[in-house]
Amino acid sequence: MCRLFGLSAAPQRVRATFWLLDAPDSLSIQSRREPDGVGLGTFTADEAPLVEKQPIAAYEDVQFAREARERESMTFVAHIRYATTGGLQPRNTHPFEQRGRLFAHNGVLHGLDELDSELGDYLDLVHGDTDSERFFALITQRTDQHDGDVTAGITDAVRWIADRLPVYALNLVLTTATNLWALRYPDTHGLFVLERAAGGPQGDRHLDQAGRAGIRTRSGHLRDFPAVVVASERTDEDPRWRALAPGELLHVDDHLRVRSSTVLDHAPRHPLTLAQLDNRAAAAQSGR
Repeated sequence: MCRLFGLSAAPQRVRATFWLLDAPDSLSIQSRREPDGVGLGTFTADEAPLVEKQPIAAYEDVQFAREARERESMTFVAHIRYATTGGLQPRNTHPFEQRGRLFAHNGVLHGLDELDSELGDYLDLVHGDTDSERFFALITQRTDQHDGDVTAGITDAVRWIADRLPVYALNLVLTTATNLWALRYPDTHGLFVLERAAGGPQGDRHLDQAGRAGIRTRSGHLRDFPAVVVASERTDEDPRWRALAPGELLHVDDHLRVRSSTVLDHAPRHPLTLAQLDNRAAAAQSGR
């Protein structure tokens, strides 16, 4: 399945180094087929979004995915894509940017014609072919309708989708220059959060985390500063990792305060199973 990673150290800008595919065999550990794209989203000192992403269609793209990238930001989002909808082009690779926000998604939703109709003029924000970018556009629409309240926008969008569209999973990470949101819905895929103290459990260690499928992160700054990390899997041995509950929306604000609420306490009205997905989507979601 696709891999999500988010990190916030707000209000501190910290340097972190990312390897989006950490090891030569990381291409085959998570899935029998290669990932279809990788991406990293950060923000510059003047809060402009910076997105670096590449579909994986050739050896040169794999080299791009394995290069070390040292970036400075308050918030970070990274993604490894196993494609379910949309071809292998940059416009279909996560993260996506809309209105100064960055977004990555792990899951599948159907009923895109109905979603496109609901988006109206907001469909102009969609430049690719994926369900994920359309999901993001609905969040943007609903956030505007709630006067810029992103928590309310995510909640409204997810409830609308869960009530009307066939859903396999809607796990997401969304960032601004200073804030981070993460949602797990429903219980299809796991999503984990770590509220990490400065220096980690021992109090004197830099951050060094690595997932089985790639996305390795290292930060010497986090020896001295706390951070909140969200990931599709526990990426180190810190005992403070916990799984988000199905329907739980996490918000990390601009002073690293963590708020959590259950925005959906029931399954989607039209849940999708792996058997209802095409072979490509089923392989992407199951890790086969």
